[in-house]
Amino acid sequence: MKRLLHPRLFFGLVLLISLVFVFFSPQLPDLDLALANVFRGKHKSMQTEGIEALKTATAGKIGNLSSTLAKLTPKSAYMLINTTENHFELYKNGEKIREGYCSTGSLTRLRTDSEREWVFKTPKGRMTVQSKVTSPVWIKPDWAFIEEGLPVPPANHPSRYEKGVLGDYALSLGRGYLIHGTLYQRLLGMPVTHGCVRLGDDDLEAVYKTLTTGSKVFIF
Repeated sequence: MKRLLHPRLFFGLVLLISLVFVFFSPQLPDLDLALANVFRGKHKSMQTEGIEALKTATAGKIGNLSSTLAKLTPKSAYMLINTTENHFELYKNGEKIREGYCSTGSLTRLRTDSEREWVFKTPKGRMTVQSKVTSPVWIKPDWAFIEEGLPVPPANHPSRYEKGVLGDYALSLGRGYLIHGTLYQRLLGMPVTHGCVRLGDDDLEAVYKTLTTGSKVFIF
């Protein structure tokens, strides 16, 4: 048979539990709220400090990049050529004076039975105008004959020289790459060339008259 608690002990335990509930339970929500407020205040402070630090670091990086860009930007006239959008911009005295469509490399590949191969792409990077000519004559390379299914003639053969296909002006960028005109102006804005940059007549004239030998041409 189980022993029962003494009545006085039982009532004492009940009284103790009641006192704990009465005196401590109402304070627990207040304590939780106080701790939550402390945490929120600390978190908000840390968040604000983090945002301010990020702003300062970002401003510093932007300042450094702007300074670097200013140093790299030519003081004289220069040209930008976007091969993805086939678009150009012409700058003089730090201001854009002209923009429009151009044509750049088609990225097609030509391969011969003798394993000779050409990929028709416009070179990217910082280029320099090597020379300028009016009424340019195209000296046809080997691939021009192979592409047409013709035998390749010897060097300096008369068939290699073709007039009237490059427009009124040409600016050499070296390694055989030119900025020149085109007979196919309806194709401007499309990647259809063998690596040279083609411009419309009016744009070509403006570029020719603005850029000088040594001017920078940035192709990307």
